[in-house]
Amino acid sequence: MKPLRNLLNNLKPNFEKGGKLEKFHPAFDAFETFLFVPNHTTKSKGTHVRDAIDLKRTMILVVLSLVPCLLFGMWNIGNQHHLALGIADVSLMDNFIFGAIKVLPLILVSYGAGLTTEFIFAIIRKHTINEGFLVSGMLIPLIMPIDVPLWMLAIATIFAVIIGKEVFGGTGMNILNPALTARAFLFFAYPTKMSGNEVWINTSTNKGQAVVDAYSGATPLGDAAAGFADKIPSIMDSFIGVIPGSVGETSTIACLIGAGILLYTGIGSWRIMASVFAGGFLMAVIFNIFGLNTLMQISPLHHLVLGGFAFGAIFMATDPVSAAQTNTGKYIYGFLIGLLAILFRVFNPAYPEGMMLAILFMNVMAPLIDHYVVEANIKKRLNRVTPIHNQNG
Repeated sequence: MKPLRNLLNNLKPNFEKGGKLEKFHPAFDAFETFLFVPNHTTKSKGTHVRDAIDLKRTMILVVLSLVPCLLFGMWNIGNQHHLALGIADVSLMDNFIFGAIKVLPLILVSYGAGLTTEFIFAIIRKHTINEGFLVSGMLIPLIMPIDVPLWMLAIATIFAVIIGKEVFGGTGMNILNPALTARAFLFFAYPTKMSGNEVWINTSTNKGQAVVDAYSGATPLGDAAAGFADKIPSIMDSFIGVIPGSVGETSTIACLIGAGILLYTGIGSWRIMASVFAGGFLMAVIFNIFGLNTLMQISPLHHLVLGGFAFGAIFMATDPVSAAQTNTGKYIYGFLIGLLAILFRVFNPAYPEGMMLAILFMNVMAPLIDHYVVEANIKKRLNRVTPIHNQNG
């Protein structure tokens, strides 16, 4: 690493004040601090939190927790492709390679469009690059259908960075999850590319095969919303993730591995994760008692492993910026996300997933939840002080 450090030291004067490339300093600084821990310290007076892990390292750990979902998603994309074409005896590696070829362009476009936008805003505002997109750049491809056009993905990513984050002041100031903002933009701007039976499975082939008659490209929740109870996969298949869906959200096992990494490192909130599952389970139990339609008849545990519920609970709802900040507020926030996600699934057949809208709605409500939690805490403490004050008076 020493030769690389020396190279950066030689280039650095060109990007500092007075250098030929001064206006591109934010881009250079982002690249340098990504590779090496910054060698500068705070000079201002006051209290500061000092830790060996800065925001970039935190974001990298979150990306690491997403790797199991990414790897499984690549394999599942290839698996679903070959199942759709009726091609049997496909090796694990062949499925994975096919999926990787399809998924990697999504990741490259997401990071390319998002980081370019970040660089432009950093140069205009003359501040350092925000590190938050390290995570958003990975999340966005994982919550997309595999056949989403790359140009649409680029537009959605740019929209998410500008409208979902930069207009609020950048990383740490946004009120909405940027990755879900990108998905919401595509869902409402290009609904045919984000729903239906054809967008979840890549059926392209150079060998002339056609999709087998018995195969449906609909997600399990799409089949359930249409009343096809016999097409809903088993709870074990759903838990493993061998079902159609977005790139990285089908496998609950992969999501739980990521949850373990987030919890072990102290980055993810167990309060939010647990309360999302609790809220979803309770709502599913209530609906299951009535069982008026196919979605209501799905068992509560099955609901928790279908679609993007687990992925949303672990990676989206726990966004430390757009989620509730108080401990009590986290319980309320997560519980309502789980409850609303199942509610939207059951009562909106046109949108059987529900997790995206539930999280975005609660992102908006999170500050209000925290406000009332803090107010209740203040009131409780004042009630403790008042009797003592009256006695002394």
